[in-house]
Amino acid sequence: MNHEFYIRRCIELAGKALGKTYPNPMVGSVIVHNGKIIGEGYHQKAGEPHAEINAINSVKNKELIPESTIYVSLEPCAHYGKTPPCALKIVEMGFKKVVIGAMDSHDKVNGKGKKIIQDAGIEVESGILEEECIDLNKRFFTYHEKNRPFIVLKWAESADRFMDKDFKPTQISNTLTKQFVHQLRSNEHSILIGTMTALRDNPSLTTREIAGRSPVRILIDIDLKVPSDYHIFNNEAETLVFNSLKDDESGNVKFIKTSRENFIENLMKKLHERQIQSAIVEGGGLVLQQFINANLWDETIIIKNKNLCLENGTKAPVFNEIPSRTEDFRDNIIEFYVNEN
Repeated sequence: MNHEFYIRRCIELAGKALGKTYPNPMVGSVIVHNGKIIGEGYHQKAGEPHAEINAINSVKNKELIPESTIYVSLEPCAHYGKTPPCALKIVEMGFKKVVIGAMDSHDKVNGKGKKIIQDAGIEVESGILEEECIDLNKRFFTYHEKNRPFIVLKWAESADRFMDKDFKPTQISNTLTKQFVHQLRSNEHSILIGTMTALRDNPSLTTREIAGRSPVRILIDIDLKVPSDYHIFNNEAETLVFNSLKDDESGNVKFIKTSRENFIENLMKKLHERQIQSAIVEGGGLVLQQFINANLWDETIIIKNKNLCLENGTKAPVFNEIPSRTEDFRDNIIEFYVNEN
């Protein structure tokens, strides 16, 4: 049987829920009987049935299940949460074999799901297209293994490396890259800016250009200088305000008091505590440079307008890395970087 073919289909299915399953991972599942797919499903949203359950429910003739193999991109869960353990359901249905893409490093699973299935006498094979399955859930794995969100740095710069003209909001990206950015926001769990960006740009940080969920907004505002009528405080998305003055909650806005010392380190801890699995850092040059200097980033995305010279304004961060790939968006170029360290 071509295990890779079916695990690849699991990955494809799982990817349909990108940005919708937080804090759960994205998972796809396929059920195969005599070389034919008889059922498939994916985890669509946190709190809803997992991929394996959706795949089982899609099988028309359940009598074929004991003679079938179930493929799943991530180890079946072994714990009771909002839904019962998938490993127990697999045992109950009596599958002939289970094929797993990647094991789940979450301490509530981490081999336990595989063991439940093996102890029931069902054959299990794991590690099929493991790297691709881990990459699919890079946010989930980073969150659980590094105890911090997956960090994406993002900014736009002119040909002469300025982020604005004379320190005033300036359009650098075009309509195509704007849509790309809004899709990016929808994919990630949260988006982070600092005081200066909030004051200067008064952004909403929502996904207006596409149909998709808006990320949790994170504002670093140490001295609470951003006025309460600014867009970031509207009711279009949840907002977390990290500051040195108060802990408070008002509707969808939560003020979180934290120390000025070791600020970035404390921020990562508090975001981890709140189960924020990924963050796009869209702050100004100062905030971005702090993350770069601390080598605290997993991916970086730079939008470059090759035809625009701004001559004066906020300098783009100092970033001496080599892009892993580049894409053209008319007069804009997007460079993608991956932190191999």
